[in-house]
Amino acid sequence: MLTRETPITIAGPVGDLEALWLDTPDAKGVALICHPNPVHGGTMLNKVISTLQRTARDCGLATLRFNYRGVGASAGSSDMTSGEVDDAQAAAAWLQERYPQLPITLLGFSFGGFVAAALGGRLEAQGLTLTKLFMVAPAVHRLTAELPPAANCPLVVIQPETDEVIDPQTVYQWSATLGRAHELLKVAECGHFFHGKLTDLKDLLLPRL
Repeated sequence: MLTRETPITIAGPVGDLEALWLDTPDAKGVALICHPNPVHGGTMLNKVISTLQRTARDCGLATLRFNYRGVGASAGSSDMTSGEVDDAQAAAAWLQERYPQLPITLLGFSFGGFVAAALGGRLEAQGLTLTKLFMVAPAVHRLTAELPPAANCPLVVIQPETDEVIDPQTVYQWSATLGRAHELLKVAECGHFFHGKLTDLKDLLLPRL
């Protein structure tokens, strides 16, 4: 199995986006992975994002992670609303062009959970069927009527119980009022960045990917 990602550049809405792509032979699907808050140092090399990528790889998916506008070598400046969703949509289009027959799984951590969910809503509105959406410690308060989450694909929400960045109760309340079937997985004695708990995160992801 190939394990080394290839650095690539994707044409984004406001300029080139820096990305890492793993072209898995005989892939059963593709995974697009969205990183945490760019204003607070989030990048595609975040350790939780790396765990999501490696787990998707181990499950036989081709993977793509990327830096939003203004992060790393990506052009532009942070928008913190629809701009990063626009960037993710450009990344999804890049994947669709190369793997037109393969289903897409979306994964996002923290701010990236919001981005992945909002992207899923856009893709479903375009008639695309997603395999699954994973939201890890997600910034659900950023989802709005203008940027709604995916509503049709299977959804898994993974929330650390002692999250110091995203209020767990906000995620639990959002989950309770979601009005659709989904999984809410609570990780005990775990903070936002899954320090010492990355193996637990992978164990939750593996059977669901």
